[in-house]
Order: sequence, then structure tokens, then C-alpha cells
Amino acid sequence: MASADLLLHPVRLRVVQALLGERTLTTGDLHAELPDVPVATLYRHVGVLAEAGLLEVVGERRVRGSTERTYRLVTEAASVGPEEAAGMTPEQHRRAFGTFVAALLADFDRWVDAGAAAPGGLDAARDGMGYRMTGLWLDDDEFAALVADLRQVVGDRLTNGPDGERRRCLLGTVFLPG
Repeated sequence: MASADLLLHPVRLRVVQALLGERTLTTGDLHAELPDVPVATLYRHVGVLAEAGLLEVVGERRVRGSTERTYRLVTEAASVGPEEAAGMTPEQHRRAFGTFVAALLADFDRWVDAGAAAPGGLDAARDGMGYRMTGLWLDDDEFAALVADLRQVVGDRLTNGPDGERRRCLLGTVFLPG
């Protein structure tokens, strides 16, 4: 199954997103992060992702007569490459983008819900949460340089791990021609 086919399912995309940032989680941990997903459904989709090589087992332990596995995202396998994207139909692109936006909205809703329940309520500045759309005038070379710069800036921070001070942040990017 191609990466796009795997990732176009909303539950599988949410599982992948939960593991972003070099996280290792059990299915129990995943269920705690995705409580609206029935356990059997979650196990089925984790199994599909693991069988396809998007998730790898990094630990196992016995828990009450069964084996609990800890998973890690295989980041390179969990993305749609340029060749695969070039072969997608317009409808597949629409579906992929819609799934991406739905997952982004779900993450936003979780932030809003958590903030509304937290002492002090929602505080975008405190949480470092923001969204904006900016129009840029760029030729092809300038656009390529922008993408390279962003990859460098983000890439420099991809190896950061949790250390008690850091918190996990999700960065979503969308480039649309104007």
C-alpha cells in the first residue's frame, strides 16, 4: 500500500501525528491521546501502519498475560514523496489535503479544550500557538531558497528530545500558489 493510501485514513494520520517528534508510545498511550477512537479500531490501524513499515516496535513487555508493544514512527516511510505526489489524481490531492486539514482541526480543538479546562484558560501567547497566512512574491529560485531555509531551520531542531524543559510542538506547513 502506498504511503498516501495509508495516510489518507483520518485515524492512521492521527496516529502518525501523535508519534511525531521521535515519540515512543504504546497503544494505551495512543488511546489516551485519541480517546474518541475505539480501542479495537486503534489496534487495527496501528497494526496496518506497523505491517506497512510506518511504525516499528521498539519495546515489548508482558502485561496481564498479553504483550504490550511500544511503537516509534519511521519518519522517512510516513511521508508522501515527490514521485508519489506527482502521480496522484486531483481527487487524491483533494482527499489528502482534506485529511490533513481535518487532523489539523482536531489538534487545534484538543488545544482549545485543554486550554479551556486549564487554570488561566486559553493563552495563545503562553502556549506559543499561532496561525497566519502571508502572501509572498517569489520567483522559482527564491521559492526554492525559502523551502531550503525552512528545512534547515526545522532540521536543526529535529534532533531535540524531551528534557523536562522542552515541550512538544507541532508545525504544519502548507504552500499554495497564489
